[in-house]
Amino acid sequence: QVQLVESGGGLVQPGGSLRLSCAASGFTLDDYAIGWFRQTERLEREVVGCISGTRMTTNTLHTSDAVKGRFTISRDDAKNTVYLQMNSLKLEDTGVYICVAERSISLVCAGDYDDYEYRGQGTNVTVSS
Repeated sequence: QVQLVESGGGLVQPGGSLRLSCAASGFTLDDYAIGWFRQTERLEREVVGCISGTRMTTNTLHTSDAVKGRFTISRDDAKNTVYLQMNSLKLEDTGVYICVAERSISLVCAGDYDDYEYRGQGTNVTVSS
């Protein structure tokens, strides 16, 4: 089955950490740029960050200003998985985190495309004391 599946969400206290995974099956991620988005009470879609595919000619790793210095994105092509490490979590980080895969890094990082080639169902992150 060809799909993209997020995992690792949960309930965490402010200041805590979580690591989200975005695992692909049925296709290889190294040809794809991966984006992490989130849906919060404030925004329907907010780009958290993006990372270029290993085989892409450009080398892009970007995180939004809202999470810069706290969140990092990495990929393990051997495991066909991309990770979102979230540290120093804040109440406003609560939301549904979704990963997408597309062959265009610009489309992924822009975050405003509605027809990504692959999109996961999302994993819930709740930051609460």
